[in-house]
Amino acid sequence: MSGPDISVVICVYTEDRWEDILAAVASVRTQSRPALETLLVVDHNPALLDRLTKEYKETGEVRVLANAGPRGLSAGRNTGIAASRGEVIAFLDDDAVAERDWLRRFAEGYADPRVLAVGGRTVPIWASGRRPAWFPEEFDWVVGCTYRGLPPGRVQVRNVLGGNASFRRTAFDAAGGFATGIGRDGDRRPLGCEETELCIRLTRARPDAVLLIDDRAVIHHRVPEAREHFGYFRTRAYAEGLSKALVARSVGAGKGLESERRYTTRVLPAGVARGLRDALLARPGGAGRAGAIVAGVLTAAGGYVVGRARTRRGGTTFSVVRIEGQAAEGPAAKGQAVGGERAEGEAHD
Repeated sequence: MSGPDISVVICVYTEDRWEDILAAVASVRTQSRPALETLLVVDHNPALLDRLTKEYKETGEVRVLANAGPRGLSAGRNTGIAASRGEVIAFLDDDAVAERDWLRRFAEGYADPRVLAVGGRTVPIWASGRRPAWFPEEFDWVVGCTYRGLPPGRVQVRNVLGGNASFRRTAFDAAGGFATGIGRDGDRRPLGCEETELCIRLTRARPDAVLLIDDRAVIHHRVPEAREHFGYFRTRAYAEGLSKALVARSVGAGKGLESERRYTTRVLPAGVARGLRDALLARPGGAGRAGAIVAGVLTAAGGYVVGRARTRRGGTTFSVVRIEGQAAEGPAAKGQAVGGERAEGEAHD
């Protein structure tokens, strides 16, 4: 089959998602364009590592590895990158399933040699069976999904979204791996933005690089009941502000907040207007959606202010690793450390 060989990396951390993990792997194994391999990277959980090793010991195309770096999603991804053999490395969340043509759509994007990353569209599967009436589509990033405001079709973007993304291996050669200390760490405070920081760093290292999102590369992401509540919405928005402050420190506020400025000045005001219109028309949830957008913006802004203050005091740190070869023992961390001590609530999106 023409096009690049694609390795798929799925980072896992808890046995509570056992059935989800099996479903994620099964969705990769039934792709119309087969993956070269699937790598399951287990984040410092020996029991889960042992169980998955036994589950897939007879399966040549599924490999189970231990995270060779510090706890967290970024180090797990770096371990998978280092161990993989494909020209392209795709990432799938452990609580998501990919549609049959997911990898085929990714592969099509790499026909242009300038393309170094291709992302896709992530659709929520609500545990309650339906979207909460108050939950605005503009904030679907809170639950790791594609949000209203992203352009449709196959389009060039500043950054892809990490749970449904792929990169050429040469992207990591140029820019290094995912920064540890930004992304998630299991069930701790839900930070994110590690893929944003990587993509900005990549386009600085390779100004000619093209990054795409193709909304035909679809995955379906499970949203647990606990994340359907306003308390999680507020916590995630605050954590996003903290994360954006780290990204801004790494790459500068101009580039680090470029897309966010358009989002807050165009997409969100339109969302508030729609919510108020729906309220006037007595449609369910209209006032709640408008209020949630306002609350989300203010909470994220508060997190950003706190995060900036911490970075100025030298109270946060993250590091960028170089991906060393294709070895199951994972990447060597030769990172550039930023700041003093570790960020509070380092986290896994």
